Amino acid sequence: MRNPFRYFKTSPEIIRLAVMMYIRFPLSLRNVEDLLHERGIDITHETVRFWWNRFGPLFAKSIRKWRVQSTNYSNWAWHLDEVFVRINGELHYLWRAVNHEGEVLEAYVTKTRSRKAALKFLRKAMKRYGAPDQIVTDKLPSYKAAFRELGIASLHETGRWLNNRAENSHQPLRRREKIMNRFRSMRSLQKFAVVQSSVHNSFSLERHFYRREEFKENCSQALAEWRELVA
Repeated sequence: MRNPFRYFKTSPEIIRLAVMMYIRFPLSLRNVEDLLHERGIDITHETVRFWWNRFGPLFAKSIRKWRVQSTNYSNWAWHLDEVFVRINGELHYLWRAVNHEGEVLEAYVTKTRSRKAALKFLRKAMKRYGAPDQIVTDKLPSYKAAFRELGIASLHETGRWLNNRAENSHQPLRRREKIMNRFRSMRSLQKFAVVQSSVHNSFSLERHFYRREEFKENCSQALAEWRELVA
């Protein structure tokens, strides 16, 4: 594989750090510029923008590929939900598939919440991860129609509060949407949602379940995997 950092004067470690800070935390481009400047790294916010657009999708692709190949995810239950996002005054919908452990499996942007959109989203997710044992959704009729066409209606389950896992997964994107003053196009929303969810999966450590020593060990392991995956 060709070295993605070829022809770049800046070291890969700095590029990885800048991209991780911008995607993982609710920071603006200028916030990342200021934080790096405090560490003696003199770059502009436009450089951070270029790096994240250039390397963000590559990093996310490496993470997804590793997770699929190592089967480092659970297919016991999927939680599906869609959230509206306003782009240039028009409503769009971000569909998200989350497993029972809170890991985002797939994110997909459409203009409608129709059966056709739900079907395309489901086929995309199942092509990559296979069919789950159980699918939890809200009561949107588009899901039922799509499940009937795919022949998996028996796996479908709805109920009050059952889909909180998927609804809570939208919160990181909502925080970023506010910092970024909303998205400008479907393409930019799709790109950022996919990259952010992949990075979030790697660093979602559920710190409230572990003691301090175990949490720090998990943090070190996550950082080591990040450096290895995108090397």
